[in-house]
Amino acid sequence: MSTPSWLVAKPIAHRGLHNKAEGIIENTISAAEAAIARGFPIELDVQLTGDNEAVVFHDFELDRLTGETGLVGERKLADLTRIDIAGTMGGDRIPSFKDYLAKIAGRTPLVIEVKSKFNGDMRLTQRVIEILKDYSGPFVVKSFDPDIVAHLRQHAPNITRGFIGELDYASKSDSFLTPEQKHRFANLLHFEETQPHFLSWRVKDLPCASTYLSRLLGHLPVMTWTVRNPEDRARAEKHADQMVFEGFIP
Repeated sequence: MSTPSWLVAKPIAHRGLHNKAEGIIENTISAAEAAIARGFPIELDVQLTGDNEAVVFHDFELDRLTGETGLVGERKLADLTRIDIAGTMGGDRIPSFKDYLAKIAGRTPLVIEVKSKFNGDMRLTQRVIEILKDYSGPFVVKSFDPDIVAHLRQHAPNITRGFIGELDYASKSDSFLTPEQKHRFANLLHFEETQPHFLSWRVKDLPCASTYLSRLLGHLPVMTWTVRNPEDRARAEKHADQMVFEGFIP
């Protein structure tokens, strides 16, 4: 499968074109509309609910972005979609993945990140596949979890799939990973199982062997995240094919 040309044609708005100072918060419909108005594709995050549905939300916990506490995965869809996003000026609530797609309606391409706790649970991935069967707009799907990318390859081979990587895996969200997993992921030692169509790599880690050889030998496009300043943008332009950006208008 060839990678869609739009993936490297324009910069991609990280979690939509959000701007907290203007009351436009990440992963909301307002952030999506702002990106569409500027002509940017959108990167978004999808989480699993307690009743095996999918919502557009980055964190496993509700605390940072809402007035609620607790885990997203312990709440049902109907409960989550009633929760207001803190700081929004547009009255945004947590959107279901299905409703988010209905709002976008193919007006801009989507880069969909499937979140994972690296425990082999494929319920979210499978639900994403099911929902996307009815969506006619342009999209790709990516994940930090190679098991998810391998699942996409096996169960939805027609979906363009990408692997998200970095070298250090030192953030809070990486606490699920063992040292052996970190080594495997950073060096793409899962490539035979995943066979991604593109890579999405941390900009601070460029250049590195994984992306350099993938571009040179595998002819895989590399998008890079998250570009926030001129130094990162220069690195992205030199060592990647496109950037996922936030905090400025490219």
